[in-house]
Amino acid sequence: MPKVAVIMGSDSDLPVIKGCIKLLKDFGVDTEVSVISAHRTPDRAAEFAKNAEANGFDVIIAAAGKAAHLPGVLAAYTTLPVIGIPIKSSTLDGLDSLLSIVQMPKGIPVATVAVDGADNAALLTIQILGVSNSDLRKKMKEYKQKMAEEVEERDQKVKKEIM
Repeated sequence: MPKVAVIMGSDSDLPVIKGCIKLLKDFGVDTEVSVISAHRTPDRAAEFAKNAEANGFDVIIAAAGKAAHLPGVLAAYTTLPVIGIPIKSSTLDGLDSLLSIVQMPKGIPVATVAVDGADNAALLTIQILGVSNSDLRKKMKEYKQKMAEEVEERDQKVKKEIM
């Protein structure tokens, strides 16, 4: 079974991350959640990333706000895919977090989703894992089909309402 780490820079990120965790579990992905700070516990962050592959993880999702160095720090110590979730902060509405995560130097890639885009981080993770897992690929196709059907239902509802 695929295994994903969801790492938050602070427990205050949990309300944003809950949807991500739920989606991963709904798809049957083994998910472990931790709070690790790139700034307050840098040794722990490095140690986690260095050992992530040996500990059975396939993808790391890292959420961070403000300076948002956590995804990049983790990516510096592992070859596993790292997906960054910029968390909306009180000062710059998450733009600071977004720029901190997307502006990684050459050689240290971090995939990045929208500010507070935790659900998309989960879905991107499932698509990455689906490359080698046909069950997840099938579930993702079904998920997208269900989304399309919901849009069609809304379209019909709107048409009935305005006619």
